[in-house]
Amino acid sequence: MKITVMTGDEQFISLDVDPDESVENVKALLEVETRVSLQQQQLLFNGSEMKNSERLSSIGVRDGDLVMMMSSTSRASTNDLRFNLDGSAVNPGVFQQHVSRDSNTMAQLLQRDPALAQAILGNDLDKMQNLLKERHQQRLELQRQQEEEMALMNSDPFDVESQKRIEAAIRQKGIDENWEAALEHNPEAFARVVMLYVDMEVNGVPIKAFVDSGAQSTIISKSCAERCGLLRLLDRRYRGIAHGVGQSEILGRIHVAPIKIGNNFYPCTFTVLDAANMEFLFGLDMLRKHQCIIDLKENVLRVGGGEVSVPFLQEKDIPSHFLDEERFSKQGLQGSDSAPESSGVRQKNDSSNPGVAPSNPTQGPDFEAKIAKLVELGFGREAVIQALTLFNGNEEQAAGFLFGG
Repeated sequence: MKITVMTGDEQFISLDVDPDESVENVKALLEVETRVSLQQQQLLFNGSEMKNSERLSSIGVRDGDLVMMMSSTSRASTNDLRFNLDGSAVNPGVFQQHVSRDSNTMAQLLQRDPALAQAILGNDLDKMQNLLKERHQQRLELQRQQEEEMALMNSDPFDVESQKRIEAAIRQKGIDENWEAALEHNPEAFARVVMLYVDMEVNGVPIKAFVDSGAQSTIISKSCAERCGLLRLLDRRYRGIAHGVGQSEILGRIHVAPIKIGNNFYPCTFTVLDAANMEFLFGLDMLRKHQCIIDLKENVLRVGGGEVSVPFLQEKDIPSHFLDEERFSKQGLQGSDSAPESSGVRQKNDSSNPGVAPSNPTQGPDFEAKIAKLVELGFGREAVIQALTLFNGNEEQAAGFLFGG
């Protein structure tokens, strides 16, 4: 009859043997095939060790059966595959080599736990150990939750505290099921979203512009404006404070300067901030003015209604320190699409008398007079009020905005 022997290094050896052959003789045959001495061999059948004096037929070995062969060296390495109490491997190097050589295990890991699989394949033992500890803690937490569920099932259903715990358990179960569904159907939601950057030139200087439709104004930092040779054009009459979750000082405005997108030049207005954590932000004011389209299907920014298209940068092309600009955006200093009036960049002009607090320019008889004057030019009252509010009561800027829209 034929039997198959699988060695510790996952080699398969086929042997023709007599059913009444002794285990010792089978080991002798394997010594010739594997160069592993008979004394170092341990044969296992159905999980039990086969003794040298036993016959194959007496222990139930039949034609086509599989026998495991372990050597003394492989048994020692098996001991090294044990885990510590915290879930980490006793011998991380041996564990990494053993798992990486097992194609079936690696295929399952790549599907179920890609982070751990990448750590094993990348020979990153520290990361692998940390992930093994995390998975151990997750298993302990799952076990604790299951024990709590069992305790709740056996608790008094009419007890008020038990009812609260049951309600909390039901709510948490719904959250966990929703999380599992998201992992299955929308796994990209758990990845970091790369913000939108494009290559531009400001006054002939190449920059990487952060495109943010949630920002009311196009913003440039003082250092970037100086690098682009624009700081000499700074109009300090437009100093103020940018309010949001945090705040930053507005140094003024640069009313117009050329920016180059693709091969075309466009006029652009900048609000200059004294902010070290951002460089250049292409905001909604210029996106609207130049009829820009954020095309996420083609991953391009279209300018001028489509006359110019520039690709959004891949993550590898974005400097790592630009992540600070993303955090700056999240602080709310630029506003949001849903409520720009409550969280955008708000600018207040300096008062001619620094000792007197400036009055609200969007209230009072003067404001009503400005509304009436602009309405006479043919604009709707609501549009006029919004424009005046946006420019803090500045009639000329509001008129320019309305004519430009």
